[in-house]
Amino acid sequence: MIVDSHCHLDFPELQNRLDDVLAAATAAGVERMVTISTYIARYETYKAIAEKDNRIFFSVGTHPHNAADEPDTKSETLVKLANAHPRCIAIGEAGLDYHYDNSPRDIQKQVFITHIAAARETGLPLVIHARQADTDMIDILRQEMGKGAFKAVLHCFSSGEELARVGVELGLYLSFSGIATFRNSQEIRDIAAKTPVDRILVETDAPYLAPMPHRGKPNEPAYTAFTAKVVAETVGMEFDAFCNQTTDNFYRLFTKAAKMDGREG
Repeated sequence: MIVDSHCHLDFPELQNRLDDVLAAATAAGVERMVTISTYIARYETYKAIAEKDNRIFFSVGTHPHNAADEPDTKSETLVKLANAHPRCIAIGEAGLDYHYDNSPRDIQKQVFITHIAAARETGLPLVIHARQADTDMIDILRQEMGKGAFKAVLHCFSSGEELARVGVELGLYLSFSGIATFRNSQEIRDIAAKTPVDRILVETDAPYLAPMPHRGKPNEPAYTAFTAKVVAETVGMEFDAFCNQTTDNFYRLFTKAAKMDGREG
């Protein structure tokens, strides 16, 4: 089984043909997926998608692009929403994006730290978005981990080697997307090769970042298999063994999903 640990099934490219998307995913061996929140205000949408099919889980959180739209959300609100539904298995995605700077950086940091507090309180993993913000991300992760441990994944990893190293040292997981299949992404493959295999996840970030040979087209969960194949080769594992490993990793991190699917222990 392959798990797409990060996709956006609420985006029109996927939601408008969800039955076909799910059928294609199953045919490709992708039997679980997590539709990730970008706005807390859309919680009911994510919930409805997850309730449609038991292959789908969801998260609750505010993307850094949208931090200025939801700057005052309290960690208590995130905790309440996360605990309100059995298929809500993660906090986020939240983090720092200095490439687009769609929200002021101070607000991104504030909202990110609020999400960390919610992850710490719930025990659910935090889905972290990090883009061109390695130094501040490392500083915040170290400071916040010092206040109390929390679980997290650096999703769609496209940052530098130091953030990868620090993340692993702090107990985080790294999730690799279709970027790892791009010809000009040798640096990302080199980071994957150095990452302990028990800390690796795979994802699509669909409908974005379709892997080779579908680059330039809308992405979808079925294409997780293409990323898994490339990352398996990169770390020197057989494809089936790698899929089993990353699925085990997923359930180890997302323990609420493990409970739902009887994968505890």
